Amino acid sequence: MEEQYVSLAELKVILEREKAVRTDLSPEQQYALSHAAAFGRIAPEKVPAMVKELLEVPMMSLANAVKIADVLPTHLDDVRAIFAKERFALSKEDADKVLEIVNKYR
Repeated sequence: MEEQYVSLAELKVILEREKAVRTDLSPEQQYALSHAAAFGRIAPEKVPAMVKELLEVPMMSLANAVKIADVLPTHLDDVRAIFAKERFALSKEDADKVLEIVNKYR
């Protein structure tokens, strides 16, 4: 089985489509749908372009790019918090580039 990262906006679309087909979602799926609806802040059609652009930033992983698309950080500290678990620190220039990309897709 292949692992795939999905943003909250994309998850909402997937679960809504599944709900239309099945009429009923499991409690876990229903919870995930309500979470995605409440916290997904970007249009699902913008996510692939944003993630693609974020992946051009040095040291950016797909998981972090999708997390940035979910969180839509507005401050340098928010970007640094996303990378806090990494073994490297994102440079100020790269973090500024991330904020620039995020602002373009808001």
